[in-house]
Amino acid sequence: MTDKLRVTVWNENRHERTNPKAKEIYPDGIHQAIARFLTEAGMEAGTATLDEPEHGLTDEVLANTDVMIWWGHLAHDEVQDEIVGKLHQRVLDGMGLIVLHSGHYSKIFKALMGTSCSLKWREADEKERLWVVAPGHPIAEGIGEYIELPQEEMYGEHFDIPAPDELIFASWFEGGEIFRSGCAYTRGSGKVFYFRPGHETYPTYHNPAIQRVIVNAVKWAQPVRRELPVRGNVQPLEPIGAKA
Repeated sequence: MTDKLRVTVWNENRHERTNPKAKEIYPDGIHQAIARFLTEAGMEAGTATLDEPEHGLTDEVLANTDVMIWWGHLAHDEVQDEIVGKLHQRVLDGMGLIVLHSGHYSKIFKALMGTSCSLKWREADEKERLWVVAPGHPIAEGIGEYIELPQEEMYGEHFDIPAPDELIFASWFEGGEIFRSGCAYTRGSGKVFYFRPGHETYPTYHNPAIQRVIVNAVKWAQPVRRELPVRGNVQPLEPIGAKA
């Protein structure tokens, strides 16, 4: 048994096998790059990928995951609806979920948001500045006023998501667009955080500040250790007097 926070990093692992630039930056896959810095932070980090049986998300893996990290892009439609349903229920029951970059279009994020989750985008090697707009939030711990990335893919408003429970980061791009890039939600007993940076052909997940945000987000999203609420028809806790 371990008291370490148990994290599963899920990744399509398609770009890293077909795109030479992505393979150069993440030779072992984005999932392994993320799992390494989570392990260095003292967490128990496992990985799962799209082409594994059940996408690597067996009932045993899901039951033993405190927080799931999700990166997808090319093959959202290939994720089985049955697995998405299990993920959805695990989040409602308390598992944390961190959705990264193009995971905004994943089936699980759209199911949790209830909207199209569509946005503007552009690949132009432009600078991104992520401003901290909630400096007192635990996800922003150890981060200065902003994080500057010299090259990233642009995502722009309008981002078709529900208003976040808490907005932690807002991005400005060199081309002029802005974007809600760090959005926190509660769904059922689970916490969900969407974090925008992470295009596969840029070394974003090697950036120490980005790594710090993801580590912070995992800690924030970990389940609360308590019994689940009782719902449905129940007996009264106190005697109910007869009414005249």
